[in-house]
Amino acid sequence: MKMRFRLISISAPIIALTISFGLSSLILLIIGKDPYETFRIMFEYGSTGKSIVSIINRSIPLYISAIAVAVGFKMGLFNIGVEGQYLMGTLVAAYIGAQFSIITPIHILLIIIVAVLVSSMWAAIAGYLKVEKGIHEVISTIMLNYIGTGLIAYSLTTLFDEPNSNYDLPRTAELPETGKMPSLNKFFNIEDLQDLHGFLVVAILVGILYYWLVWKTTLGFDLRITGSNPIAAKFSGINPNRLIVIAMVVSGAFAGLVGLAPLLGYFHRYTIDFPTGLGFAGIGVALLGRNHPFGMAIGALLFAFLQRSAQILDLNDVPKEIEKMMQAFILLIVVVFYEVIRRFIVKQQIKDASKRTDE
Repeated sequence: MKMRFRLISISAPIIALTISFGLSSLILLIIGKDPYETFRIMFEYGSTGKSIVSIINRSIPLYISAIAVAVGFKMGLFNIGVEGQYLMGTLVAAYIGAQFSIITPIHILLIIIVAVLVSSMWAAIAGYLKVEKGIHEVISTIMLNYIGTGLIAYSLTTLFDEPNSNYDLPRTAELPETGKMPSLNKFFNIEDLQDLHGFLVVAILVGILYYWLVWKTTLGFDLRITGSNPIAAKFSGINPNRLIVIAMVVSGAFAGLVGLAPLLGYFHRYTIDFPTGLGFAGIGVALLGRNHPFGMAIGALLFAFLQRSAQILDLNDVPKEIEKMMQAFILLIVVVFYEVIRRFIVKQQIKDASKRTDE
């Protein structure tokens, strides 16, 4: 029985992707475009060497963002504040990291630590408000996103702006060479890896850490039990308030890593046009990947592929917004499908319990 449910759950993303292509094809036909030609162009452009590197680079922050969201999901919390948390952490890390220069590994490690600490403390506010004041984490994290955006705008223009700069837009000073993470090409000397972010290694380690934390530790067991049945968890001696704060802090710590791939590997400073939206995109990746590290990796690569391959559409007179519609279709169908599966499992469990009682 468990194997059948597992197979059904695994098939959900595949079914969602198939239906999404079907609905997108229908929309393309309505606006007078050839679906086969559109998807062929997207695939050809997205499968080139440079595109593959770009897709992997794009998927790194999406994957880490999904992990940050998934930690909360496992506890039954909806940390919608990953967006503000990673932007706050990245800004402070970029500013502090530009103030000194030491050997590269330690410099990068210190930048990572600063980002993680700032993001986790920002997330801890939402945990405190839920435990002490009873404020739902969705409300508090949304408000903290807005507050964070205001603080970032103020800090970037008044406190952290690069001194004596002729550049019109506010930005932090550039990280020294010791604070820049080299591409993987430096280590493997492979031409195709020339622009592949070295932060990929960190993302893989983060995935391993997340799996170990959630499925191999007592804390992870408590998180999963509380998320699935908070009443039973409370009667078993678990302190739910303590776990709420811990879950938000851990989620925020992972969120602090989201902006470091573009910071250390590409921008090397925090600017007014630093990539945003990664926190919200991570929610979709986490839902698609069922909060599993491997599933979220596939989801991040899929979303990154759609984003990259859609760039060629404007040049072929096809609106690239079709990519956003495909993502929306995939998420909507997956969420509905998982809810149907959940209800089916609950009904089956009730039937099995009734049979055992009758016997």
